[in-house]
Amino acid sequence: MAFISSLYAEESISLLKQLIAIPSFSREETVAADWLETYLIQKDCCPLRKGNNIWLLSPKWETSKPVILLNSHLDTVKPVTGWTRNPFLPEEENGKLYGLGSNDAGASLMALLQVFLIFASKKHANNFIFLASCEEEVSGEGGIESVFSELPPIDLAIVGEPTGMQPAIAERGLMVLDGIVYGKSGHAALNEGENAIYKAIPIIEWFKKKQFPLKSELLGSVQASVTMVHAGTQHNVIPDICCFTVDVRSNEFYNNEQLFEEIAANCGCEVKARSFRLNSSQIPANHPLVKRAIHLGLKPFGSPTLSDQALMRFPSLKIGPGDSSRSHTADEFIYLSEISKAIDCYVQLLNDLSL
Repeated sequence: MAFISSLYAEESISLLKQLIAIPSFSREETVAADWLETYLIQKDCCPLRKGNNIWLLSPKWETSKPVILLNSHLDTVKPVTGWTRNPFLPEEENGKLYGLGSNDAGASLMALLQVFLIFASKKHANNFIFLASCEEEVSGEGGIESVFSELPPIDLAIVGEPTGMQPAIAERGLMVLDGIVYGKSGHAALNEGENAIYKAIPIIEWFKKKQFPLKSELLGSVQASVTMVHAGTQHNVIPDICCFTVDVRSNEFYNNEQLFEEIAANCGCEVKARSFRLNSSQIPANHPLVKRAIHLGLKPFGSPTLSDQALMRFPSLKIGPGDSSRSHTADEFIYLSEISKAIDCYVQLLNDLSL
């Protein structure tokens, strides 16, 4: 795939190195957003901004044309303890670029920016919006969701996330539940009270065994996993409350409200949902973009991981360089070759795409 000059890949890599060097944790992206805004102004672009979200509109905008959003995120998680390198020092080694956010999702962001600039320089059948969003890692309300009202109506989105440049045509949703089980405190030595932990055990076991009947070919079954448990104040006091957290991953057959109603009615304790916003998403298999991806030899799949795609109320396809198994890990990296291939693949997917 030699369509794209290596200059675009070189610029992407240079920008990615600069981004890695700027700590940009979720809700702390101001410095990174300032840097990107300054760069775009220096490139004679006209960036728009809301909070720490930065976007560009095609300079040759025509209201009669469909609108394609090119989106990825500026923010990162905080580095885990296992890093053996400085997570904010971009280092090249054996064809890899190491650094926090290199894989998730700086490589996608910088590749999509170059794709936008490529299409901005020529006449195209579609309008494009490039959007570098914030707060993706925490699904924050100051992120992409806050920008939609500022943008023209969108017909299609490319969401840049590490998928090995294979098209994720469906994505699991997420709902986080907080469960509360009540007991009665007492002195442990006297075996007094009612132990909330013991009462919680069969309820936690219920979540482990719970099955929802509708299974997706792309996303599999709904999963409900208890991931955190908190109880007790000290060793000699029977705990009167046990709190636990449940991570619920949905498929396209259930929205979060439906799952919550089923769980609340049957789990045996008080449960509260933190949000219902992040439902499963899917793009039709016969969508022109999916058809083009298949024509190019790409293989559609269902993604188990969540992205800002969950907040989009228009067709969207998640695809980007890197591998999700490298995300949120120590010594995160991206292969340099993945970046150049991503730019080339994005252009082939979008060039003269008819919507």
